[in-house]
Amino acid sequence: MDIKDELLYRYILDHSSIITENWLALREKQDGSIYSVDTHEEVEEILRKQNTLTIKTVTSVLLEDKTVFVETMEQWATLVAKSRVESDTPIYEVLEALNKVRRAYWDFIAGYMLQVDAGISKGTIIRWSRLINSAFDQLNHEFTEQYYLLTKERLLAQQELINELGAPVIPIVDAIAVLPLIGEIDTFRAKGILNTTPGKCISKNVSHLFIDLSGVTLLDAMVAHQIYQLISTLNLLGIQSTISGIRPEVAQTSIQLGLDFSHVSTHSTLKQALSKQGIKLYERK
Repeated sequence: MDIKDELLYRYILDHSSIITENWLALREKQDGSIYSVDTHEEVEEILRKQNTLTIKTVTSVLLEDKTVFVETMEQWATLVAKSRVESDTPIYEVLEALNKVRRAYWDFIAGYMLQVDAGISKGTIIRWSRLINSAFDQLNHEFTEQYYLLTKERLLAQQELINELGAPVIPIVDAIAVLPLIGEIDTFRAKGILNTTPGKCISKNVSHLFIDLSGVTLLDAMVAHQIYQLISTLNLLGIQSTISGIRPEVAQTSIQLGLDFSHVSTHSTLKQALSKQGIKLYERK
């Protein structure tokens, strides 16, 4: 390791707290941002610790063993990306904050070069510039990649929860369950119901499923066909279906499409459908 690199490396790490404070001093008031100058003390302490890690990560690029920088950068990106996703911090705010870190970092190095002997050549300064700026650029890239992956994972988990809540198979007694459908059912949602409901019924040992459509605001021709396919699929699996709450316009649409629901028991309300099976709904008095 070059002696000048080692001296700079040690000096920066020994004074990392100063760089961090200089970075924090660059903050401005930003409503709702963790980077706001008036953020909570505990948040500021987290920023202080994470910025210290940022400085350590960037400075490790001066070491001869380049694997240290890569490993530290990956740990840094995972930690910071997870923290920013959890705090719902927009990615542009993080990148802006990193640019300010770069500024504070270089201001400190400039001060260091003015203090030491004039033995630092232009070639060394250019090499440091390339190494350190490249390190910051790699941090930006690694962070944005990790942020994207974590955000995508979070959105997928939310979508799965929405899908589950949008088409819940609710066991009530023995092998009987209810599928209450509420709101607008478009083609995408209908396809999701068709794909997931049979598996839910099998896993819950359902032999009779009541499909309640009384809360559905819109059911077009394509969706009516998907519901018909669902009933047919359940029938092939040996699961009996009963429809309740089907509206007159939906019934008319089904007839126009040539969908034969004659083999399916239909009722005007879920309460009526369940009572036919001897199941009573207990209502509050």
